[in-house]
This record gives sequence, C-alpha cells and structure tokens, in this order.
Amino acid sequence: MKCSMLLARRGWSWVLDYAYVGFWQVHGFLFREDPTRYLTPDPGPAGQTGPPVLLIPGIYETWQFMRPVAAHLASSGHPVHVVQQLGYNRGTVQSMARHVADYLSTHDLTDVVLVAHSKGGLIGKYVMTQPEGGERVRQLIAVNTPFSGSTYANFFVVPSIRAFSPRNRFLRTELANIGSNARITSVYSSFDPHIPQGSVLPGAVNIELATMGHFRIIGDRKLLGVLDRAIADR
Repeated sequence: MKCSMLLARRGWSWVLDYAYVGFWQVHGFLFREDPTRYLTPDPGPAGQTGPPVLLIPGIYETWQFMRPVAAHLASSGHPVHVVQQLGYNRGTVQSMARHVADYLSTHDLTDVVLVAHSKGGLIGKYVMTQPEGGERVRQLIAVNTPFSGSTYANFFVVPSIRAFSPRNRFLRTELANIGSNARITSVYSSFDPHIPQGSVLPGAVNIELATMGHFRIIGDRKLLGVLDRAIADR
C-alpha cells in the first residue's frame, strides 16, 4: 500500500513538474523580461548591497526560467547578472563555461555567487576550476545538478543529452576534481525523475528539500530560503 502511494505521489509530481516547466518556457518566450532590471537591486535587509549573483540555467532553458530566483535575490539586495550568450544552453559544458568566464572578465566581477540549475551546476563548477574565471567566483549554489550523471542519458542519441551519461569521460573527470567542492552547496529534490543517481556531491554542503521534481524546485520558497542562508554563511 505504501509503495503504491509513493509511486502515485511520484507520478503526480512528474506531471506537475512538466506543467511547471511548460508554463515558464512559454511565459518566458511570450513575456521576455529585460534582465538589466535586476542589476540594480533593492536595499538588502541591512540596507546594504550583497555580493553579485550570476544565474546559469539548465539545458534547453534560458535565464527566463530562473526569474523567480532572480526576483528574490534582487529583492534581497543582490545585483543579479545573466549571460544571454548562453541562449538555451545547448552547447558543451566547456563552451558554455567560456561564455560565463568571459562575462565575469568583461564586467570585472569578483566575489561572485553562481546560482545554477541542472546542467548549469556543471558549468559553474567547471568555471571554478579554470584560471580565467575561478578566482572571481566566491561560491556555487547548484540546484538539481547531475554531478554523477544520469543513467537515462544513455538512451539518448542527441549529444547534448548523452553528455550526461555517467560513463562520459569529461563528467567523470569533473566529478573526481574535488578542489572546489568545499565552496559548493548542492540543493536537490527528494525525488528527481531526471537524475536517479541524485545530486549529492562529496565535500560540498548537500541539502535535500522535500520538493519532488526536477524543475518545480526553482519556484519553491524553501529553495529561496536556502539561497539566502547559503550566501550569508559563506
């Protein structure tokens, strides 16, 4: 009985998850927001400006998908940056990381907090390991990131998805590179249908939320609280 109820909950969460991402993909396409509005934040709780935040969306997502996070962090006193050159984030982790590093350098940003979803976390971690961008990054908060890959990627022929296979050489090399893990907070759902291996990262601060789903967590108020605490504690 308990098993069937759990399966039903997970199945329903999957439906809600795709409804959520579908809404935000359509909303972001039809009502495109100018990201520069988030560069001038509201005064923080203490009337001060917090460290700059740079958002990195997941694969097939634009920054618009992370607007709930952008709005919250800007209201908390953080200048929020996006890298529009990422587009729908379909390139390799390495090529997308170069766009991020170039943005950090061009805008001379330092003490930066990277907040990333899914593939964006892999990009953020790679940036942290590179000399041209790593020293500018204070910390990475990764949400539902497949640090260990996803077995489901083995069933896809599309290179951008297959790159998440646990057998992928680059992914395995990045997982073994633990030098930056102490500056990473990995936040993940209690059930993520896209990442059966989970998002636990050795050496990082790992936080599980009761939310079910790969996408809906972005709109979870508990996630916003985790972001605030993770930034404040660093």
